[in-house]
Amino acid sequence: MSESVVSKTPKIGITIGDVNGIGPEVIIKALRDNRLTKFITPVVYGSTKVLSYYRKALHLEDFQYSQVKGEQGLNPKKTNVVNCWQEMIEIEAGSDRKNAGKAALAALKKVTKDLKEGIIDAVVTAPINKNNIQSEDFNFPGHTEFFTSIADQKDSLMLMVSEKLRIGVATGHIPLNQISGSLTKELLKSKIHILINTLKKDFGLGKPKVAVLGMNPHAGEEGLLGSEENELIRPVVTGFKDNGHLVFGPFPADGFFGRGEFKKFDGIMAMYHDQGLIPFKTIAFQSGVNYTAGLPIIRTSPDHGTAYSIAGKGIADESSMRSALMMAYDIHKNRKESQN
Repeated sequence: MSESVVSKTPKIGITIGDVNGIGPEVIIKALRDNRLTKFITPVVYGSTKVLSYYRKALHLEDFQYSQVKGEQGLNPKKTNVVNCWQEMIEIEAGSDRKNAGKAALAALKKVTKDLKEGIIDAVVTAPINKNNIQSEDFNFPGHTEFFTSIADQKDSLMLMVSEKLRIGVATGHIPLNQISGSLTKELLKSKIHILINTLKKDFGLGKPKVAVLGMNPHAGEEGLLGSEENELIRPVVTGFKDNGHLVFGPFPADGFFGRGEFKKFDGIMAMYHDQGLIPFKTIAFQSGVNYTAGLPIIRTSPDHGTAYSIAGKGIADESSMRSALMMAYDIHKNRKESQN
């Protein structure tokens, strides 16, 4: 297979995630649809043995793949699989096991190496267990921070994306009692800048309209329920407006979603993790995508976790994985077009 043929479609690396979670299942289910290869060349980083196990156990025998060792062997008409470890791993679907974390990290190491070398164009990550993957080589709260580090960037933005909604979080994977102390004008400015830039570059929006949520109930009630809105959030919003950006807020989060005001904006900046992810997953759980914005590399992921409670039962919904694959394709396409 010549390189010229392969390069017609972007090469999307897909990490297998926790082998005891639903990652392998949703990968197989999403890639059974051969129509995807019209848009992407899928490259799964994991193990042919793991995929074969789930293909047989879940009666998904129509899933076909090719084992490859390097770029030259990639088949654009089929799913390609790169073996990232050689030892046997006993599959215990629904179980939290340290060897599964070790395997997930091996896949991440290999995919990031190939990403840096340009062998693949983007990466889609299946869910990991944030506890069993921890090691000397992975000391991060999650994928977002890991990819920010390997991309050698100071900041990024966890952006949850669906057809109806794009929500970024100013403070990500930190305890609730640390949010107020972590939120600064500089941090909020950086996150909003990333959101505006990604809406332009990655989503093709010329003049994006951005909503900024308050941090306290009722957006602080003019200082009665908290000072962050008046002292921190509102001055930052005003600064963006003064520079010609369509940035508005701070909005009380409950009414903003309850009245459907989110539909009027291209992007939303939430102040903390659950403020953004609870409404997002309520509205778009089946098809939502987690995108790490602000990086030179492209990384997307399904918006769900390992879902141990349903792992190995054949009932996992692959919609979010499929959406993550197509979003990686769309962003890659938008970036290439913006360079021309």
